[in-house]
Amino acid sequence: MIGAITALLVCQLAGEVATRALHLPVPGPVVGMVILFLALLARRGPVPAPLGETADGLLGHLGLLFVPAGVGVVLFLPVLARDWAPLSLAILAGTLAAIAATGRIAQALLPKEDP
Repeated sequence: MIGAITALLVCQLAGEVATRALHLPVPGPVVGMVILFLALLARRGPVPAPLGETADGLLGHLGLLFVPAGVGVVLFLPVLARDWAPLSLAILAGTLAAIAATGRIAQALLPKEDP
């Protein structure tokens, strides 16, 4: 378990370093996930059991990561009350754009079925 957590943290650190060194507009942990994904692909085998168990354990506590977001909503409640219309429009437009993009990518990547 210690080795798996270390591997996850090393990937996150590598992502942070890459993001800051290359001035990427992407969060370091996202780049770290890509690095971990590429490392697992290069391994060409199943995910190591300790890494899978550690990831499952972390996902079991994923709800705790929403606490800072909830605090942010409460902290900026006056701003949300004042600018609710543009924020709602941005959320709606962003959600629809993400759904449309996901559908188009799925259509492009999934094999076509013959009728």
